[in-house]
Amino acid sequence: MQYLLLIYEDQSYWQNLPPEQFPAEMKPWREYADWLRDKGWYVGGQALEPTTSAVTVREREGKTLTTDGPFAETKEQLGGYYLVECDDVEKAVEAAARIPSVVRGSIEVRPIMDFSQVPA
Repeated sequence: MQYLLLIYEDQSYWQNLPPEQFPAEMKPWREYADWLRDKGWYVGGQALEPTTSAVTVREREGKTLTTDGPFAETKEQLGGYYLVECDDVEKAVEAAARIPSVVRGSIEVRPIMDFSQVPA
């Protein structure tokens, strides 16, 4: 089964990180991705640009409306994700618990819906 591991943390952490510290901060992330690959669970993953680059799209009364950013009133923002494939939710939680930023944010584990059995 596939699971999306949604990484939430305060985006100011990365925005305030001195450039010379970036390589050291990325090391555990590379090691984590290697661990997922070694387990055979890695499907994909990406980091997201800050919420200031986001556009929210809505349709109201037949009109498409856009606003800059998600403007969520929260301290943690969606910063990236991993898509994993493993046997069960316990293994997906194991993978989530090893994400480096779990110590300063949260990881949401969401099963991917399987529509392969739905009649056309």
